Amino acid sequence: MSHLFTPLRLRDLTLRNRVAMSPMCTYSAREGHADDWHVVHLGARAAGGIGLVIAEATAVEARGRISPQDLGLWRDEQVDGLRRVAAAVRALGTASAVQLAHAGRKASTHRPWAPARGAVADADGGWPVVGPTATPFSPTLRTPVALAETELPVVVRAFADAAARADAAGFDAVEIHAAHGYLLHQFLSPLVNDRDDGYGGDFDGRSRLLREVATAVRAVWPEGKPLLVRISASDWADGGWTVDDSVRLARWLAGLGVDLIDCSSGGAVAGVAIPAGPGYQVPFAERIRREAGVATGAVGRITTAEQADTIVRDGRADLVLLGKPLLQEPQWALRAAAELGAEVPWPVPYAWVFG
Repeated sequence: MSHLFTPLRLRDLTLRNRVAMSPMCTYSAREGHADDWHVVHLGARAAGGIGLVIAEATAVEARGRISPQDLGLWRDEQVDGLRRVAAAVRALGTASAVQLAHAGRKASTHRPWAPARGAVADADGGWPVVGPTATPFSPTLRTPVALAETELPVVVRAFADAAARADAAGFDAVEIHAAHGYLLHQFLSPLVNDRDDGYGGDFDGRSRLLREVATAVRAVWPEGKPLLVRISASDWADGGWTVDDSVRLARWLAGLGVDLIDCSSGGAVAGVAIPAGPGYQVPFAERIRREAGVATGAVGRITTAEQADTIVRDGRADLVLLGKPLLQEPQWALRAAAELGAEVPWPVPYAWVFG
């Protein structure tokens, strides 16, 4: 019996299986608007049989974009393009989600394939960036302006407003991005956040902004729709955020109405050696699931059907999120189902060809 191809219920949403597309930036939007590229790119993975498609990091403020080509939901005019994405994914039998993000001090950078590297200059369309402190991520990126305590409610409101727009676009779920060294993770990590006000200092202070964002998003997000949070479960560095912190945080988030913790890692500071290997982040999902009593998603170097199925079968995670494997093979789930002996319907325009 395949466990990977069993349904997963999160509030009123039932995923047809436990395979999800991890949010991966494609840096292909114009002024934050989704277009034909996003419909085709994300729709193709839905046609490939997965249970959940999570659209890439979508900025809640213009200054929160990683690059000038990021998707956005900081204004109402950006809803229509993403509505097309959600509708296309749903029409193919897959649930849709969008990741709400703010890059903080990692904002205003060139997309990876641009001739230039590092920060985008003002003359080329760059912008001032913000963070918990005035320390840059690296010498090649902009020096952020430290957000005043009185400014943080504006950030919280931006996440909530973007969530309301995501609902208007028809998404089935939203994910708050609190990982990979972006703004919410910057506040969480003691390697970055050395503030001495109510949003710094101890665990309670450093996690306050994320908890306020989760509360505000849950308040505007429909009761029957699930709320996900992606975290970096470890900074992989002495003195940084730890898996113990993640378990404690996950308990709090579950109490605030978060339904699944998407467990990634790293990204807070530069120059950290991460011992990446097959399934290297799965232990984070397993421990948080066991000790915090909340559903989790496992991500990172999960490539084969048997590997993914075993993670679910052994209760190490409730959902398996794939990145590069789905870029390489949009029909990964259909092939995996065949390997595992699961009955998964192909899209009708394909199915009739193969009988």
